[in-house]
Amino acid sequence: MRRLLGMRPPLAPDRLLRRLVGERVLGPDTPGREAPSSRVVEAESEGMTPVQVRGLRKAFGTTVAVDGMDLDVCPGEVVGFLGPNGAGKTTVLRVLTGSLRATAGSVSVLGLDPFRQAAAAHQDIGYLPGDLRLPPHLTAAQLLDVCAGRRRDPGADRAALVAALGLPLDVEVAALSKGNRQKVGIVAALMSRPAVLLLDEPTSGLDPLAQEVLEGLVRAAADRGAAVLLSSHVLREVDQVADRVVMLRSGRVVASSGLDELRATAPHAVEVVLEGPGDRLLHVPGLRGLTTAGPRMSFTVPRESLGALVTALAAEQVQDLSIAPADLETLFRHLYEGS
Repeated sequence: MRRLLGMRPPLAPDRLLRRLVGERVLGPDTPGREAPSSRVVEAESEGMTPVQVRGLRKAFGTTVAVDGMDLDVCPGEVVGFLGPNGAGKTTVLRVLTGSLRATAGSVSVLGLDPFRQAAAAHQDIGYLPGDLRLPPHLTAAQLLDVCAGRRRDPGADRAALVAALGLPLDVEVAALSKGNRQKVGIVAALMSRPAVLLLDEPTSGLDPLAQEVLEGLVRAAADRGAAVLLSSHVLREVDQVADRVVMLRSGRVVASSGLDELRATAPHAVEVVLEGPGDRLLHVPGLRGLTTAGPRMSFTVPRESLGALVTALAAEQVQDLSIAPADLETLFRHLYEGS
């Protein structure tokens, strides 16, 4: 269940972050952050991260949705969960919430088994499902009241989130647009300052302004110490907020690394306009995907070949040049093609 927001204009992202983070009582040992929840402390004392998955396998009959996956999400970290439809992202999130039982392997959320200890685990988990379904005849306020009753903290940030996202609390769900229903889910997931946030396609249905606000909210949650796992098809969104990405293909992890580390392994995109034929460029190590359109040449080169590329270009008559580092979409394609 999720909740709605007031009709006031959305707060600017910088004002929102000050309101949600800067005005709180800070923990005595962690400047800029609240003290971690007792569940986080207990998990860390046992050498566990807030989200810990080992050898997870989930099968539906003969269909294997997740196959031998390991995953950790640390306090204060935003992990972007990427993959095409059917890769297994939503299945993993549903196992982490206890909605599904793992076929094999171990799953721990805040030191608890989310399937066997669901009630205790849910007190500190904020979850936004990808297929959000809400009772149509309840108002946003009524839905949020129900959600608050199941949490350790009943909703410390409810009013601030309502103002930030700008939704009416007194409107029934059936009368809300898709974007406003999504905002109900966002508020319900975030309002209790959960120690773990599990977000499945959180920007679905949101306009660009609301997407920007959501990005600020996710970073604010991580800055106060929440462990965030964000599944998305919107690569720009993940690029904006994630500290690390985990890419799935057919239920298996094909990459798990920081974005800077991944970019270092991905090719750079090059476009160059030459007066001559540019034969020297053909000898640059690792050059791939060469296409030509008149005097314009487009191709990719690995990062370690940039020096050789510059040397080759120095011997040519260059009229125009563009060298772009890999964005997340390029990384995504590069890793999937390579796997």
